[in-house]
Amino acid sequence: MKKEKENTSNTNSLDESSQKSVEGGTEAGTEAQTAAQLDELQKTLAAKTDEAKGFQEKYLRLAAEFENYKRLSLREQRESSLFANERILKDLLPIIDNLERAVRAAKENPAGNALIQGIELTLKQFSEMLTKFGVTPVPSIGEPFDPAYHQAVTKLESATSPENTVVEEYQKGYRLHERILRAAMVAVAAPGSGGGTAEAAEGA
Repeated sequence: MKKEKENTSNTNSLDESSQKSVEGGTEAGTEAQTAAQLDELQKTLAAKTDEAKGFQEKYLRLAAEFENYKRLSLREQRESSLFANERILKDLLPIIDNLERAVRAAKENPAGNALIQGIELTLKQFSEMLTKFGVTPVPSIGEPFDPAYHQAVTKLESATSPENTVVEEYQKGYRLHERILRAAMVAVAAPGSGGGTAEAAEGA
């Protein structure tokens, strides 16, 4: 009887040990599975974070490009508004040239005072109209020669003007706002003391 009790006790101990072993294995398996899932989630999160950064960089790049496009469009609209009449105004310049020549020719004949006054009035009206549209003459005589504003057609020796200074203006130059509409046709001073001697312009 005693022996049977001992056998029963041993059997129960074995069953408890087996159950604990199974439970321990189950817990270990669950922990391993949880760790694997957590690792997978971390990888997914890292991938989504990188993807979000990529989208943010793309958005910032597109936003910068759009801002540049807006600035360019505004500048083009402004220039289009400022220079819309450029071609018409440029075609008016020869009329002013002829009026100026007529005034100079009439002044050589003192008997034509009425003609001079009429032409001068017309010339004044043209000049005021051009100024209204932003067209202004280019300063020339006495100014240093500037190829952006002047077209040198000859050189004149001068004892009073520094070299490369504009000493004569044959045709006025004009600007439309900050843009050159037509360069002035000029003569520039060459080094020397015999003023009034003309030579072909070279290197001006």
